[in-house]
Amino acid sequence: MVGRTGAGPVTPLYAGLFDDAALFPPGDLPLAEAVPAHRGHRTAWYAETVGPFLCGPGRLADLVRTAGTGPLPVGLVLPGGSAGPATALKEAAGLDVVSIEIATDDVAATVAQLAAELPEGIAAAVELPRDGRTEDSLDALAGTPHRAKYRTGGLTAGAFPPVGELAAFLVGCAERAVPYKCTAGLHHAVRHTDPVTGFEHHGFLNVLLAAAAGDRDGAVAALEERSPAVVAAAVAALTDDRVAAARRSFTSFGTCSIAEPLADLADLGLLHPPTLEDR
Repeated sequence: MVGRTGAGPVTPLYAGLFDDAALFPPGDLPLAEAVPAHRGHRTAWYAETVGPFLCGPGRLADLVRTAGTGPLPVGLVLPGGSAGPATALKEAAGLDVVSIEIATDDVAATVAQLAAELPEGIAAAVELPRDGRTEDSLDALAGTPHRAKYRTGGLTAGAFPPVGELAAFLVGCAERAVPYKCTAGLHHAVRHTDPVTGFEHHGFLNVLLAAAAGDRDGAVAALEERSPAVVAAAVAALTDDRVAAARRSFTSFGTCSIAEPLADLADLGLLHPPTLEDR
């Protein structure tokens, strides 16, 4: 059986893959729009693809005041230098916090802080610094219950890691059985050059294929592929075992638009929205 199997339009390969980062650049959606939009995602046919609603400390107080009722699993995103998990969770009292993401220059110290401050039942992802010491950072995470987080884009060309750097991170995680999420830049399914900025964007399907590759050469080749047809064929050919292996490693990525990745998957023939007759 291959990766496109499943009882409905959403397959295990995409389950919970898209964390809702609508509040973050370049989307910057107002809370008054982002919260109902997220709840709409959670009742849509593609609801299984949607992860938590991500919120940083700058909007947390407003979210607490305006969240209202209805399902809203929240992921707290804490930048470097911000308050620690205990303080953030206190400020988020009343919200359904399911995860915390924390950026740090000292992964070992952050792991110790999480051990002291993070309640059971809340997942954590530690954003690694891109300082050339990725192996040391991953060693500090290995054997913990926490995910790694890696920045795959941003508002400058330098925010996009080269293929070799990203492949080394993915393989390093796999060697240590450390799951990971990505953040920023994965706006589309397949690697491409942005026609406006000229930035080289990684594709989220390229990252999934790299996660399924099992070695550095395979990861590099997967990340470098630019042909939508080649990428789509490789994804469709993934066995259930490779899908499971990829998703054990690559758990999710933050996207300011849930619609964009879904549209890409549909265009590639990898996701089949229900027709009116199916509803």
